[in-house]
Amino acid sequence: MNIHDVIRNQITSHPVVLYMKGTPQFPQCGFSHNAVQLLRACGVKEFFAVNVLEDPAIRQGIKEFSNWPTIPQLYVRGQFIGGSDIMTEMYQKGELQALLKDLAVSQEAPAPTPSAR
Repeated sequence: MNIHDVIRNQITSHPVVLYMKGTPQFPQCGFSHNAVQLLRACGVKEFFAVNVLEDPAIRQGIKEFSNWPTIPQLYVRGQFIGGSDIMTEMYQKGELQALLKDLAVSQEAPAPTPSAR
């Protein structure tokens, strides 16, 4: 499996994927920190984060895959959305909130409802 196959699998297996420097808990650059804060402001508490600093192949591969030179990079439902600046612009227009609306709060399965007796 080549690096583009790995990336394709990541973005199609998770509804929200953020390629970033560091982790959501400890971002390693201001742009990655901003991207995490924007996702949280939209109500997305859980997402699949890929720390590109841990894998040089992913770090270079994601730039080639998206034809976008910078990190962070956001993917929603397999589609490339953009980096921190585009996310900020979309957020200011209300577009990011609309895009992520049905993914807000959590990606966990809903709790089962009690059966009526």
